[in-house]
Amino acid sequence: MVSQDEKTLGMLAHLLALAGFIVPFGNIIGPLVIWLLKKDELPFVDRHGKESLNFQISIILYTVIAVILCLILIGFLILAAIPIFNLVMVIIAAVKANNGEEYAYPLSIQFIK
Repeated sequence: MVSQDEKTLGMLAHLLALAGFIVPFGNIIGPLVIWLLKKDELPFVDRHGKESLNFQISIILYTVIAVILCLILIGFLILAAIPIFNLVMVIIAAVKANNGEEYAYPLSIQFIK
């Protein structure tokens, strides 16, 4: 059974990624802080923190690729879709974490195992 504190911190590991819409690299810094602080003592937060970090690193990578693809115009469409996709997936993951469920982001590259 997952405690309410674990659920809340797991949810925060996802929601703090939304700071990237305001602060440069806030999408990495927020989840990283939660994960580093609680990874050793709360396994649920460890899993959700890693998942959030992996997804946000993947989003940055996809954004760089989209910028490069702007040279052939398809990148503009992808560049417009990435923030919407990020927002929707982060909200879904936060709700799942708050319900005490595991969640794996689609299209996420597993950089941190």
